[in-house]
Amino acid sequence: MQRTITRVLLVVFGLVEAPIGLWPLISPNGFYLDFPGFRTGWVSMDGPFNEHLLRDFGSLTLALAATLIGAAVIGTTAAARLASVVGLLYSVPHFAYHLGHVSHFEAIDQVLIIALTGATVLVPLVLLAIPGRRVSTPATP
Repeated sequence: MQRTITRVLLVVFGLVEAPIGLWPLISPNGFYLDFPGFRTGWVSMDGPFNEHLLRDFGSLTLALAATLIGAAVIGTTAAARLASVVGLLYSVPHFAYHLGHVSHFEAIDQVLIIALTGATVLVPLVLLAIPGRRVSTPATP
């Protein structure tokens, strides 16, 4: 069984990823021009608009969100670990890419991009490190 902190982290991570997945599905051009919303141009500064790529990114990010939240609902340690591995399979290459491709951004954007993509690596690692809750067997009279 999962600990409460595991469920909370899975749900929070999933709820953060869900709008990032929905946005390019609803408005690929809006995502391209305005992501992340509080600072603009993070996607558009990295290459030409590609609706197919953005829609694929959105649907896969939404699938990640569903996996994370679904693992919290299922409640088993195995589901949490699987969702964490899925998160790492997405976030490690994404983080590694951004480590080498931020020089054309302003300094504040460089820090934000590395910190935010780094957090998507850190959270699954923390989730993998949290031990499952032991289920005690009821004593028989």
